[in-house]
Amino acid sequence: MNRYPLWKYITIAVALVLGFVYTLPNFFGESPAVQLSSARATIKVDDKSQARVEEALKAAGIAHDGIQLDFNGVKTRFKDTDTQLKAKDALEKAFNPDPADAQYVVALNLLSASPQWLTALHALPMYLGLDLRGGVHFLLEVDMKGALQKRLDSTAADLRTVLRDKNLRHAGLNREGDRIVVKFRDAETQTKARYVIADNQPDLDVVEAGDASEPRLVATLKPQAQNKIGEFALKQNITTLHNRINELGVAEPVIQQQGADRIVVQLPGVQDTAKAKDILGRTATLEIRMVDDSPGALEAALAGSPPYGTEVYNERGGQPLLVKKQVVLTGDRLTDAQPGFDNQTQEPAVHLTLDAAGARIFKDVTRENINKRMAILLIEKGKGEVVTAPVIRSEIGGGRVQISGRMTTSEANDTALLLRAGSLAAPMEIIEERTIGPSLGAENIQKGFHSTMWGFVAIAIFMIAYYQVFGVVSVLALASNLLFLVALLSLLQATLTLPGIAAIALTLGMAIDANVLINERVREELRAGMPPQAAISEGYERAFNTILDSNITTLIAGLALLIFGSGPVRGFAVVHCLGILTSIFSSVVVSRGLVNLIYGRQKKLAKVSIGQIWKAGTAAVNGKK
Repeated sequence: MNRYPLWKYITIAVALVLGFVYTLPNFFGESPAVQLSSARATIKVDDKSQARVEEALKAAGIAHDGIQLDFNGVKTRFKDTDTQLKAKDALEKAFNPDPADAQYVVALNLLSASPQWLTALHALPMYLGLDLRGGVHFLLEVDMKGALQKRLDSTAADLRTVLRDKNLRHAGLNREGDRIVVKFRDAETQTKARYVIADNQPDLDVVEAGDASEPRLVATLKPQAQNKIGEFALKQNITTLHNRINELGVAEPVIQQQGADRIVVQLPGVQDTAKAKDILGRTATLEIRMVDDSPGALEAALAGSPPYGTEVYNERGGQPLLVKKQVVLTGDRLTDAQPGFDNQTQEPAVHLTLDAAGARIFKDVTRENINKRMAILLIEKGKGEVVTAPVIRSEIGGGRVQISGRMTTSEANDTALLLRAGSLAAPMEIIEERTIGPSLGAENIQKGFHSTMWGFVAIAIFMIAYYQVFGVVSVLALASNLLFLVALLSLLQATLTLPGIAAIALTLGMAIDANVLINERVREELRAGMPPQAAISEGYERAFNTILDSNITTLIAGLALLIFGSGPVRGFAVVHCLGILTSIFSSVVVSRGLVNLIYGRQKKLAKVSIGQIWKAGTAAVNGKK
């Protein structure tokens, strides 16, 4: 009656072992580390960079606890923070001899100190939020006016293209503040142009202005279009910030919208505020320009006399290139960039996809510049580098562009990634910054740990005193619930915050409620005169529906917090929902397994130790015969 088949015991044992293994990494803490990553989009951190790090540390006489290379860069562990700071200074001197023109980011970091065998099993510690680990907090304000100005500039370029395609001559097209003003020589052309612009640019309000001697069209963005531009600017800036912050190796950064024009950025584990600000401000802008290959022009530019409207940039190999200042296309027109191969030569290539307006502009430019070179630049902090400069072989239409020639497969992948990263849709300004030290985070962890521990101890004392052996079983089930919850948070790499610790403490109180229901149900059956074995079986069976109903209703409330909440509320909801799932398994399956091991093998069970059983009108007895 109260015996599990062998496979159920094996299942419980395996679950407990896995729970222990995946909980274990959280007890090893973190090691101070220094991370080296690229400060420029065209510089790659690879095995050679790792070897340079080792040489620089060896030359400075600095010992380390291991060096590893991953997609974020080269990470080096150290025994203490003093050695960490010395190593940072040494690597700065070795990799950035000119601080004004830094090519690498050397940032302080924290890495898990778990043994290698745990890491090999993908047993990693759970992420800690800003309030537990320390780090930096930024509040950035997006310049919505800047986004509108940028959109108006691109719209003005589109209008020039549309009017030229329709053979409608104008006497001047300029942006004046928040308006685009188009001048004409006659009213007939003005009327035709108005209908053409209205058909091709539905986001514009177009009105006629001027008089018969100087007819004009004045175009402004509709309010709905302005709102869409603002929303797009926020989303693109958030995406771009994600791409850049990955270079710091921050575990679970928080980058989210706040209000209509602000973005919150939280970087747990980062203590170098200046370096974090440097990364936030280092978003790249993609530009496509034509190359000036005129004889002697490059030599003149290098001698200090560049031709009018040109400037010198460097290619990836360091070779100088004379590029025209006029921007043909920007990254706003690029919708996708994927690595691939040339269909004819099978050489590595990058396939670009442009939007409709970009496709029209690119078609015109390539038609007019066959056999000329076109440069694709990434502009960062006012400094640009040429990603690639292919030769235009033929007119390219349809919005599908291929970049190929002198590229390896790895370079094609990197170039596609850089081009997809895009640029800021609008300028941003940091209006608030906070640094939370690791000591404050450690204090929060200590307080949260103590609150959970003493809560567990208080529950354990009450349960054992009130339910005796069944109380011990309940406490062991509660401990397994805590083990499963921490293991699940670690396995899912969830972020634990201070509200999450509060949710763990709350989960303990809610999880023990299920065992109280089971124990009281068993007592009721014993009071009704049922034999102990039958009472145990009926107690668990009849309590299960009540436990399931109460947990489902609580889970619904938790899911509502998870879906509609944000920030601390969401962190609380994640732990709360996972805790409900683990409590059902531990309070029903694990505790039943323990009770079966204790009492299930006794064929003639005379009594059970479940505390005082009260009968109406009689004295209390311990157990039931």
